Amino acid sequence: MDNRLKSLKSNVLHALFLVVSLIWVYPVIWAITSSVKTTKEMYSGSIKPWPDKLEWSFFLPGNWGQLKGVFQFSNFSKAWYIADFQKYFVNTVIFTALVVVIILVLCILTGYVLGRYSFPGKIVFVSLISATMFIPSGYTIIPIWQLINALGLGKSIWGLVLAESGGTHVLYILLFMAYFAGIPKDLEESSRIDGAGFFRTFMFVMLPLAKPVMATTVILQLIHTWNSFFIPLIFTVHRPDLRTLGVGLYTFVKDYSSDLSGMAAGITISFIPIIIVFILFQRYFVEGIAGAVKG
Repeated sequence: MDNRLKSLKSNVLHALFLVVSLIWVYPVIWAITSSVKTTKEMYSGSIKPWPDKLEWSFFLPGNWGQLKGVFQFSNFSKAWYIADFQKYFVNTVIFTALVVVIILVLCILTGYVLGRYSFPGKIVFVSLISATMFIPSGYTIIPIWQLINALGLGKSIWGLVLAESGGTHVLYILLFMAYFAGIPKDLEESSRIDGAGFFRTFMFVMLPLAKPVMATTVILQLIHTWNSFFIPLIFTVHRPDLRTLGVGLYTFVKDYSSDLSGMAAGITISFIPIIIVFILFQRYFVEGIAGAVKG
């Protein structure tokens, strides 16, 4: 009787979680399916995730030709070419790749020193950088803007990259710090006995062991940078050719506010790549978090 009751509770909880998950993910499903609807269907107020003309018989062999008149894939070409999403996509890829590389290098080096070495003021330093987590990013945009312009990079992709990659990135530093601190000192001592110096020990002994945390950092920062909006908006006001997908979507909403289906296509183009990346590399994300916590 107890086993049946436990099984019933488990099934009820799973069903409840499934319903909650569907409710949570429904806006994403709606955005994707709305990208192939007509504008008329969008203004009809229907919450159905499929086009009104769609019939399940269209999926039967021999009827696939009728699907061409149901799904409006022209919305994607409209967003890609007319709204310049092809340019925004390339900008976002370059911008994201550069920011992720810079932040990864900085956080690995900082986390390694903090995790493996002791020096005067270490606790104060960690406390100070941890305190920066509570400073909203908008509060520092003016000095960042002034600094980037003083360097003469205010109207280039490098200025945008440096502005986005600046800051302490405390979470990643603490992850690397905890992970490197948990590595046995015997490995480091063995490499020194073999004649390896600081650089070789770091590159060929410590760094390969930190791959899970590196993967976690890349995934988290990749998602954050890909979806970044505030800093790219500020730095591309006078440079439309440098706009990222987030800013491009914002301008699309302003310029084509009545084209809801095209807007949905733009939204889909913006978040589908990052969803695919996360699904493919989520295992490394979990391993990295688990490894850092264990360390």
